[in-house]
Amino acid sequence: MGKGKFPVVNKLSDNLDVLKTELGFGISFDVVFKEIKVAHKKGCLAFLDGFINDDSVIQIMKGIQKIPRLGVTIASLQQLIEEYVPFFETSIADSLEAGMDQLVSGAMLLLIDGINSLIVFDVRQYVTRGSEEPVLEKVTRGSRDGFVETALFNVNLIRRRIRDPNLRFEALQVGRRSKTDVLVGYIKDIADPSLVEEAKKRIGAIDRDALPMGGKNLEEYILGTVFNPLPVTRYTERPDVAAAHLLEGHIVILVDTTPFVLIVPVTVWHFTQHAEEYFQNPAVGTYLRWVRTLGIFISLVLLPIWYLLATEPNLPEWLAFIGPKEPGRVALWLQLLILEIGLDIIRMALIHTPDALATSLGLVGATILGEMAVSVGLFTGEAILYTAIVAICVFATPSIEFGMAVRLFRYLLFFGAILGGFFGFGIALLITILIFGLTKSFGIPYLWPLVPFDGAALLRIIFRYPIPQVAIRPRHTNPRDKSAQNDKNEGAG
Repeated sequence: MGKGKFPVVNKLSDNLDVLKTELGFGISFDVVFKEIKVAHKKGCLAFLDGFINDDSVIQIMKGIQKIPRLGVTIASLQQLIEEYVPFFETSIADSLEAGMDQLVSGAMLLLIDGINSLIVFDVRQYVTRGSEEPVLEKVTRGSRDGFVETALFNVNLIRRRIRDPNLRFEALQVGRRSKTDVLVGYIKDIADPSLVEEAKKRIGAIDRDALPMGGKNLEEYILGTVFNPLPVTRYTERPDVAAAHLLEGHIVILVDTTPFVLIVPVTVWHFTQHAEEYFQNPAVGTYLRWVRTLGIFISLVLLPIWYLLATEPNLPEWLAFIGPKEPGRVALWLQLLILEIGLDIIRMALIHTPDALATSLGLVGATILGEMAVSVGLFTGEAILYTAIVAICVFATPSIEFGMAVRLFRYLLFFGAILGGFFGFGIALLITILIFGLTKSFGIPYLWPLVPFDGAALLRIIFRYPIPQVAIRPRHTNPRDKSAQNDKNEGAG
């Protein structure tokens, strides 16, 4: 740790004056300075109350008391720490700024009179919840653990699944005030080095006070998505999903205080797949993938297409059942718009409603209000039916971020259909396809392997291959080690 604006001087009282002033001692109740004796010299421990592990501090204090008299010098400081203090995570800092950075992160500082360096003990402990199965990524089989808000614990969950010495987690800090820990994870002999460097470069270029919303704030900086609603990183709270992507050559980014990781690069197909497919037989997994993808497509186009058909006066006889037999008091397009917005309001209300009342609110919003609206003639039953089908298909989308993006594109198609009929719908659909086609994630085309076309890789998207047959890692990450099996057999990539 290099020197800064406030170097450590020989006089203990001068060092303490600087620390107390900078840290607001006497104003902030949790800033603690505990004066002690170290080999008959004046010393002081500085820490934040509630962050330190009491058992570790007790062991450190016992070791400090064993240091012989007149045995503390600058030259012997490191040796004394190694010999007398039974604690692994110690370091030496020669600037008070570097020490304060460690202290506000939860470490404890030891200052000794006559020594122009300070000792940093990483005895921090954070309040954390237990590792539980993520609510948004449940599976019928498989592990029940999930990421938590402490980055180190999340690293442990991944390392438990990948016991490879080539697995790397590089630590960076973002935020002049928050100094948020950001970890870039990859497997050294698999991940593309240029991809790793690009991720680190983007993170290092962030110039901001803080990342109060953790991973989500970081995503907006390193991926630069502003007006395009499509997610270009995949969030996951499952350690097994993160491990699987690391083995394919992806990079995972962990942010302290955030209970999920960011996976880059990704394509649109990453948001149509779910861990459940890999806990089922390959044939069943393939079926689930097809049904889920069909549901996402239905959620995008069903309402605008139904509206076009329902308002078309000359439908063929085999489509004559489409459209309300008795029009409501409100125009059909307005009914659908009100129902869409109403569902979003109910969804937001359920998020802010205590669990004990959420079921009751859902029944009131979805059942009672719907029936009353039909009975008074405000809405037609068919409009409610198709809106409900779309809502169910939205919930089948594994990624909330992708589901919200699809909802916005559905509005685009719907207004195109209202304003321009089939022609307007076609223009809106073309715009949607162009946006999908032009979107990239860390330089990777969003629609790969469909655009650009890669037949072998596309088959792996369409079908859930048995794991023994997946011999080649996906090409879009440009992995250094392309083979996933020791025998180097060729397979679909």
